[in-house]
Amino acid sequence: MHDVVCEKVSESKIHVAPPWGVSSCVDLYDCDPVKIRSPEWVERYVNELVTLIQMKKFGPCHIVDFGEDERVAGLSMVQLIETSCITGHFANQTNTAYIDIFSCKAYDAEIAATFSQHFFRAKTLELKVNQRR
Repeated sequence: MHDVVCEKVSESKIHVAPPWGVSSCVDLYDCDPVKIRSPEWVERYVNELVTLIQMKKFGPCHIVDFGEDERVAGLSMVQLIETSCITGHFANQTNTAYIDIFSCKAYDAEIAATFSQHFFRAKTLELKVNQRR
């Protein structure tokens, strides 16, 4: 049997690097069913969001409608941005939107989430923000 020695690391020995990027998960509930089922509305949302959070699109927005299982059927979207990507899935059965925004350029996740809620007319919103290192 081996003894395990744990040494407490002093605060001065801990190097905390600045965040490499911000990842936010925006979950929207009870959305406008017309908007979340429309590729045109989803693309308009992406264009307005990119402008709002001062990002730069890299290539076109890809939007597909798929899902054999009714529970997950709906539009999915991917928009590359020069600093990473914006993705989303829109679930028809529950009128829910699941949007992820990841960027190594700083942005205000609360502004992005509030805009998303208003755009899709969601009744409720959950936001989770993670600083990536």
